[in-house]
Order: sequence, then C-alpha cells, then structure tokens
Amino acid sequence: MKTEADEVKINKGKDKIFRMISVGVVDEPLNQAYDIISTLALILNLTAAVLNTYDNMAALFGNAFVIIDSVTVAFFAVDYILRIITSDCLFPNLTKSRAVLKYITSFTGIIDLLSFLPHYLPFFFPGGTAVFRMFRVVRILRLFRINAYYDSLHVITEVISGKKQQLLSSVFIIVVLMVASSLCMYSVEHEAQPDVFENAFSGIWWSASTLLTVGYGDIYPVTSLGKFLGIVISFLGVGMVAIPTGIISAGFVEQYHKLKSMGDESEIGLHFIRVAVKPQDEWCGKQIKDLMLPSGIIIAIVLRGDRTIVPRGDLKIRADDIVVLGAESMKDENLIDMKEIIINRNHPWLGKEIRDLDISRQSFIFMVKRRGEAIIPRGSLVLLQDDMVFIYSKLSRESLDAGY
Repeated sequence: MKTEADEVKINKGKDKIFRMISVGVVDEPLNQAYDIISTLALILNLTAAVLNTYDNMAALFGNAFVIIDSVTVAFFAVDYILRIITSDCLFPNLTKSRAVLKYITSFTGIIDLLSFLPHYLPFFFPGGTAVFRMFRVVRILRLFRINAYYDSLHVITEVISGKKQQLLSSVFIIVVLMVASSLCMYSVEHEAQPDVFENAFSGIWWSASTLLTVGYGDIYPVTSLGKFLGIVISFLGVGMVAIPTGIISAGFVEQYHKLKSMGDESEIGLHFIRVAVKPQDEWCGKQIKDLMLPSGIIIAIVLRGDRTIVPRGDLKIRADDIVVLGAESMKDENLIDMKEIIINRNHPWLGKEIRDLDISRQSFIFMVKRRGEAIIPRGSLVLLQDDMVFIYSKLSRESLDAGY
C-alpha cells in the first residue's frame, strides 16, 4: 500500500516533471535544457522532412534523415506521455481522469498526438502508408509551441483568437461572393466557352483567383458582358481582401496598446464577478429567490448560452449558466487592494511555487487564472507563463495617506 510519504514523493516528482515540460519555466538548468532540446527536435524534424523531398539530398543523406525522423518522433511520443502523466498539474481543479481527457481532446493535445502517431501506424496498417504520411504534415503545427517563448510572437495568437468572430464573418462574405460570381460568370460565359465554364461550380477557380486579386489568367471571360462582370468582381475582390487585413491590423494595434498600458500589474475593481454554475453546485436547480445571498450582493444578469436573461425571483438556475454578481464597493478604514499580476516570460515568479513567493504578510493570493480557468491556489502550485495571479492586500487609511 502507498503511504502518505510515498504519495507526497510521487506528487513532488510529478511537479518536477511538469515544470520541466512546461514552456518557459527556466528556474533550473534541466528545465531550460528540455526547452532547448524540444525546440531543436522540432526544427531538425521539419528540416529533415523538407530536405528529404530533394532527390539528390535523399540519395546522399537518406539514412541520416530516417534516423533524425525516428529519434525526434520518439522524443515527441515521450513528451506526449509525460504531458498525460502531469495533466492533473495543468488542470489542478479536475480529477486525474478528467484532466487527462481534457488534455487529450484539447487542440494542443491533438497536435501532440498527431506529431508522432502517423509515424508508427504503418507498422500496424501497411496499406495506409500514403495517408499516414500526409498526416505527418500536422507536425508543423507544433511550431506554435515556440510562440510561448517570445512575447512578440505570442501577440499573433492573441490577435487571431480575439478577432476570430470578425475573421470568420469576413471569410463567410468572401465565400458567398465567390459562389455568386461563379454562378454569374457561368450564366454569361457558358455558351461562348462550354469547355471552360462547364457547370455552375467550374468557375470557382476563376472567382477565387479574381476575388483574392491573384489573377493567374488561365481562365478568363471572352464576352463583353463577361469582361464587365470580371471588372466589377475584381473591384469587389480588392475590398473583400482588405476586410480581414484591416481586422488583423486593428487587432495588432489594440493588443500592443493594451500591453503597453497594462504592464505587469493593473488594479482591478471587483464590483461585478462572473460565476459559472456546475451541475454539482448547490445553486443548480434553485430559484433565485431561494439562493439566500448576503445583503449588498445582487444577481445582475444570467448568461445562458447565447441568451442574456434579466433575473427574476422565479428564474431557476441551470447547469452551465453564468451568473453575474454585483456588489457595492467597500467603504472602510481598512481598505482592500486587489491586483492582477500577469506572469510573463521575464517575471521573477515564473516557475516558482506559491509557497516560495516573497510577498507581504498582509497580502494573499486568492486565485490564479490559467487558460481561462480559475484555480484555487495551493502552496505547491507552480506559476506558469501567462498565468494571471490575483492578490488581496489589506491597507489602512494611514498607509494610503502616507503614499504606500
């Protein structure tokens, strides 16, 4: 049987492995070396894959490329296994099985799996070698891990993630215009060029190259009306391409202004907070009038899916509802100062356990937000890059008057 001492020893070893495989944690030489090895393995693997497509290079260094591919893919497999083992450190609020499932089904987990699995599948399914080789291309998506090493590159993912709704809307408009222009050109050019515009969708290639302002010239209208439509569609294409370009450009400007104004620390006012109701929570299934909230706290709104509900007393709270609570600001001689600290790659707290942080005895870390999830901090919790640390400090009126 496992004793309590054995359990503590296992948890310490797991935390050490988690710090080692976590990107940007360089508090120990081993962790820094793992980051370097991980990046080099990815670069070597992709370089060998590209060079192996040249016949003369494959003839000279084919065996070396095979060895590099086998070694680096084995490293990716070991890395994936270590991330599964330490998944409960990444998601400390979940049980071990749910943490493993969440990592496996996440975007990074799927990419990590596909970075090595297609290499070994031909041993079990020889008939699908060509298909499995195609899936190896997914390995290049591991380059997104390098994003976490550089704040400037990390801005790219932040901008795309923040503007995804606008970008999807612009892509939808482009697709609609592409199909519409293809149908119009088919109607005008089919009789003049039956071999080129055979059916309604045969002009998709032409409409794509025209709307995206590429214009290869292999397919083009020959009738006067078709040429006129081509001019109109070309003008529309210039405007359509400018939409996603403008969205991304504006996103970069907003993100850099945000980073510049926010810095490492920013004061936050917790007048309103969002609470996600889980199926096991006591509020689930209860009406608002039965929640027994303390005086001074109100339920402002309830977010249910895409709906925003103004709460009434008989409204029943459901699982997955987001309840927005409002509270009065404190007016007391002993004031509360709450701050949000963002752990960037140069922050001195990066890679440290909470118990080892040098903070005032009047300050307490009450929450850590990681990848959008709120984590109740334990002393052994390791702070990672991009974590948001919420600190509570109690300040007296005298300290404020003195400028502290």
